[in-house]
Amino acid sequence: MKEVKRLGFFANGRYQESRTEKYMDVFNPSVGEVIAQAPCCTEEDVNFAIKAASDAFPAWSQTPVMKRVQVLYKFRELVLKHEEELVRMVATEHGKVWEESRGDILKIIECVEFACGAPTLMMGESLMNTSTGYDTVLYREPLGVFAGIAPFNFPGMVPMGWMAPLCVAAGNTIVIKASSMTPMTALRCAELWKEAGLPDGVINVVTCSRNEAEIFLNHPEIKGITFVGSTSVGLHIYSTAAANGKRVQALCEAKNHGLVLEDAALERTARGIINSSFGCAGERCMALSTLVVQESIADKLVELLKQYAKELKLGPAYEKDSKLGPVVTAGHRNFVTGWIAKGIEEGATLALDGRDVKVEGYESGFYLGPTILDHITPEMSVGDNEIFGPVLCIKRVKDFEEGLALMNKNQFANGSVIFTQSGHYAREFARRTDGGMVGVNVGIPVPVTMFPFTGHKNSFIGDLHCLGKDGIRFYTETKAVTTRWFDEEEKKNTNVDSWDGSLGGK
Repeated sequence: MKEVKRLGFFANGRYQESRTEKYMDVFNPSVGEVIAQAPCCTEEDVNFAIKAASDAFPAWSQTPVMKRVQVLYKFRELVLKHEEELVRMVATEHGKVWEESRGDILKIIECVEFACGAPTLMMGESLMNTSTGYDTVLYREPLGVFAGIAPFNFPGMVPMGWMAPLCVAAGNTIVIKASSMTPMTALRCAELWKEAGLPDGVINVVTCSRNEAEIFLNHPEIKGITFVGSTSVGLHIYSTAAANGKRVQALCEAKNHGLVLEDAALERTARGIINSSFGCAGERCMALSTLVVQESIADKLVELLKQYAKELKLGPAYEKDSKLGPVVTAGHRNFVTGWIAKGIEEGATLALDGRDVKVEGYESGFYLGPTILDHITPEMSVGDNEIFGPVLCIKRVKDFEEGLALMNKNQFANGSVIFTQSGHYAREFARRTDGGMVGVNVGIPVPVTMFPFTGHKNSFIGDLHCLGKDGIRFYTETKAVTTRWFDEEEKKNTNVDSWDGSLGGK
C-alpha cells in the first residue's frame, strides 16, 4: 500500500494548509485503497478562499479581455503537455477507463478553446441616433466572485472545463468546491492555471462538507453559483442563493430515456446503447439508463444487449484494455446494488446480473458488472429514479405514441434519444420530447461546447444554462450607456441644465 498523501486547498495562488482536524478519504476504486486525504475545509478556510477571489477581482476584471484569454491559451497548452498525467489521475481517483478519462481531459481543452472566443462573445450592441443626437451602447461586464460546486463524476471537465474558463475569461474570479471523493485533478489543474500566468486568487479550489459549502449561498461577495449534483441539493442551493440575490445555474439529476422503434438498425443500435448506458460505469448525467422499446423487437434487442454487455472487459481503469472500470466508492456500489434489489422486489425481470463480478488480482476494487432490468412498468420506482451506475432499465411499448408519452411522464428531462430510420418519427420526436438534449440515432446527445447544456424539468434549475452563449450571459451583466454631445453652436443656444433626461428629441 502506497503512502497516503494529505492534501491542502488551493487559494491565493498556492496550497494552503487547512485549519481542520477532519480529513476525507480519496480512494483508488480500481484497487479499493485510500490514496489521499482531502481536508474538510473549515469556515475560516472557505472565507479565506473567497477573500482571495474578492481581492483578485478588481485587477483581473480591469485586465483587457484580449490579455485574459492569453492566459487561457497558455493553460490549454499546459493541459495538452500534461495530458497523459491528467488522464491517469482521473482514471486513478475516479475509476473511468483510460479512453473515458481522456475524454474528461479533452473536454477541458474544448471548453477552454470556446472561452478563448471571449473577446467576441463579450461584445455588446450599439445604436446611433436612438433619438436625435443620442447614441446608446450596451456593454457586457463581469460581476465579481462566483462559486462552483462540482460533482465527483467528471473531476476534470466540470470544474476546469464547464465552470472555470468562461468565468475567468469574462473577468470574474471563482472559488470551486471540488468533490472530496475526486479532488486531485482539479487541484492539479489549479497548479497549471498558476503556471499559465493566472494571477493569484482568480481560481481557488477547496474541499469541504455541505455545511461549509453553505457559506457560498449567503456570503455577500459571492455573486453567482454554478452547481452540478442532485436535484434536492440543487433546489436548496437555488432557493437559498436566489433569496440572497445571487445567480444560480443548477444542473441536476437525470433519467435519460431512449425510444427504440422496430425499424431501427438493431445491431448498431445495441452497440451504441452499450456505450451510452455502461460507459463511465453509468456515472454520468447523460447516461442512457432507460430504454423504451417497441414490443415487436424487444426480445431480440435484449438478447443483443446481453451479448454485447458480456463482452465488456472489466478491469482497473488505468489499464488501457479495460472497457468497464469500477464505481467510485464502496458506498456508491452499495447504493447501486440496493437499487437493483429494489427493482427485482418491484417485479422487474433480471435479464443480466452484474452484482457478483470479480476481477482477478483486484478483488478489493469497487466493481459492478453491467446489469439489465427488463419489463419495467410505470409503477416501478427503479424505472423513474436516477441510479447512477451500470444499470439499464427496459420498458416495453406498442408504438411511438405510447413510448413518447411514457418518456415525457418522467420528472427528469436532461436528454432523450430515438433510434429509428424514419424521418417522420425522428422529426416528431425532436419536436415533442421533453428532453433538453435530443439524439437521433445518437446515444449520448451532448452538444459541443458552443451550444449550451440544456437540461429541462427537474434536471435543471435556473434561467441560463451552462456553456454556449448562455454561459457567457450567466457570467456577465449588461450596462446600457446613452450619450449626447453638443457642438459649439448648440452650447450657446441650449440650456443643458433644463434637460429632463427624456429621449424625446428636439
